[in-house]
Amino acid sequence: MTAQEFAFAVFGLIGSLAAIRLVTSKNVVHAALYLVLTLAMVAATYLLVAAEFVAWVQVLIYVGAIVVLVLFSLMLTKAPIGRETLDNQQRGAALFVGLVTLGGLVWLIQDAYGGSKPVKLETTTTAQVGIALFRDFVLPFEVVSVLLLAALVGAVVLARKDEPEPRPGRRRTAARPRMIGTREGGPR
Repeated sequence: MTAQEFAFAVFGLIGSLAAIRLVTSKNVVHAALYLVLTLAMVAATYLLVAAEFVAWVQVLIYVGAIVVLVLFSLMLTKAPIGRETLDNQQRGAALFVGLVTLGGLVWLIQDAYGGSKPVKLETTTTAQVGIALFRDFVLPFEVVSVLLLAALVGAVVLARKDEPEPRPGRRRTAARPRMIGTREGGPR
């Protein structure tokens, strides 16, 4: 086993354990931190295959921006954070869907890369990635940016507190503090 294969195994194990804790954590903030660890291990795997640009984009965009957006929206919307708030008794269905998805992914990967087909790595420059991103994939790139903007605006709208409308026929007056030692405040 080479050093690169050993490092891949370690990064894969840490990332897998963090991903499992991500979906089994009962605290939303802890789940977001496990997401940071999982995405950091993906970036480390990119570094192993000499895709430095993709690794740092992974760190900047996903670990930096997306996780900060998730934490910001949690704090802004005052989402319930705790053990009882995330328990919805659908663990069996979620486990079934997860295992079916895992089985499908394993089958697809074995079909594409299993057997006699060697995996060929090709060198790619940053310019080629930029050209592909902004020429071939510009529409999905912009759709994701609009989706993130809509999520942020939605979080702000949900977090905003409006004052209740006054009832018809009653005037709105400013509340006066009750003074101690007066008739309003009780006995002297």
